[in-house]
Amino acid sequence: MSSQPLPRKPRRPRPADPADASNGPLLDLDRYVPAFITFIGNKLSNSATAFYQKNFGVNVTEWRIISQLAIEPGIPASRICQVIGFDKGPVSRNLAALQKRGLLTIRTAPDDGRTHSITLTARGRAIHDKVIVAALERERRLLACLKKDEREVLIELLRRLHENLGAVTGQSTT
Repeated sequence: MSSQPLPRKPRRPRPADPADASNGPLLDLDRYVPAFITFIGNKLSNSATAFYQKNFGVNVTEWRIISQLAIEPGIPASRICQVIGFDKGPVSRNLAALQKRGLLTIRTAPDDGRTHSITLTARGRAIHDKVIVAALERERRLLACLKKDEREVLIELLRRLHENLGAVTGQSTT
């Protein structure tokens, strides 16, 4: 009988020791405001897209564009990008899709031939008028855990944070 050792199985990497994590700073996700804002935004966007797509045939980005066009008819794509905080590429793709579906028109701006004026069609406005009812109901349900005065404080605080985004992005938010 040979006393040769059995071949060893390759070792799996050991999970990191939780004690090793204490060597540096960690985020407290219960208090880190950017995480709260991001998590809330992501969850709201994902559920809105699923709900709006199923019930109205538009995703949340398309809804944001449609709602902005209802507020500011005739605005150029650059204004939409500025307000909703998206890059030109995704906005352009969504505008093309909405135009193809007959929900908006894109024309050369009468006052500046280098830009375009974007407006909702009657069909786009009809979609807006249906989705806004659901959007406002979703907002009402989200804020139902707050008293009226707390909602007002929240809105003011969010407005101030929005106005202060330039402090971390280096860009204007208006």
